[in-house]
Amino acid sequence: MKFAWVGLLMTTTALATSGAALAQQKTMFVAGYGGSYEQTMRKEVIPAFEKQANVKIEYVAGNSTDTLAKLQAQKGNQQIDVAIVDDGPAYQAVALGFCGTLTDGPVYKDVAPVMKFKSNKGVGLGLVGTGLFYNKKIFDENKWPAPTSWNDLKAKTYGKKIVVPPINNTYGLHALIAFAQLGGGGESNIEAGFKAFKDEINPNIVAYEPSPAKMTELFQNGQAVLGVWGSGRVKAFADTGFPVEFVYPKEGGYALGVAACPIEGSKNAAEANAFIQFMLSPPIQKVMATGAGFGPANTTVTLTTAEQKGLPYGEDVKKLKAVDWDIANAKREEWTKRWNREVER
Repeated sequence: MKFAWVGLLMTTTALATSGAALAQQKTMFVAGYGGSYEQTMRKEVIPAFEKQANVKIEYVAGNSTDTLAKLQAQKGNQQIDVAIVDDGPAYQAVALGFCGTLTDGPVYKDVAPVMKFKSNKGVGLGLVGTGLFYNKKIFDENKWPAPTSWNDLKAKTYGKKIVVPPINNTYGLHALIAFAQLGGGGESNIEAGFKAFKDEINPNIVAYEPSPAKMTELFQNGQAVLGVWGSGRVKAFADTGFPVEFVYPKEGGYALGVAACPIEGSKNAAEANAFIQFMLSPPIQKVMATGAGFGPANTTVTLTTAEQKGLPYGEDVKKLKAVDWDIANAKREEWTKRWNREVER
């Protein structure tokens, strides 16, 4: 796919300086997700930005908690210039002082209000939903009905062939909160969530898997037929031709915003801000929707019916619940220790 953003960066960012100022190529570090997200970034996003901004981007792949840990380890001497993480860790990064203030740019007027941070130290780049996914071919062969509820994870029907990410991954944390809510609790009373996993779901689990590559591998080799994952990940998996489908549970899926922030103290602050604005531009938003499965944050982006499939877009967004991150982030370390002790032993 070819793009023509002639002058986009030059007119929207602080990079609108003389050619001489851009002649000396800088290297900037962008930390973000691995898997299908990384592939789309490396193939269709990074080369276009490098060419226009005359910078070299080093992409550091890892899940959100990995990236947050890197920021903590590098405190006072940050090597990362832009962090792309889930919304929960993004709010943690802001609270810990790792994120710098966004510079103004025309593109922000088109960003959905729900994607904006009150602090102006981060911004949502897109949206996915957390729910269930399953191997349609295997389900059809066994004449199993498609999953419809979070409670399907408790069913003995599928044998020990269910996979769920651990709770240091937002998808896994969403599942824990879902079962807490089903048991009458929630973020402020998580007990029912732990009880459900320990007593009813654990016997069905083949793995608590954080790696996108290993998650798809478990499905491909038949070790898993049902699991918890994000709509974007499932869309990318389905796009390879594998017979996998995503389901919003009838009790509600969960909204997961992917957010970016420029790192406080970055030596490449102007370039970092330019990159974030570039990520929000309509052409790139469309690339990330069709390539990585993220519902657009830019409200001017329109998708065809085919492009919308599997994305939180339009009416599907209304099916998603939001997490109270003020409570969840305050408890997350405690929950993770308990999870490792009681559930994922």
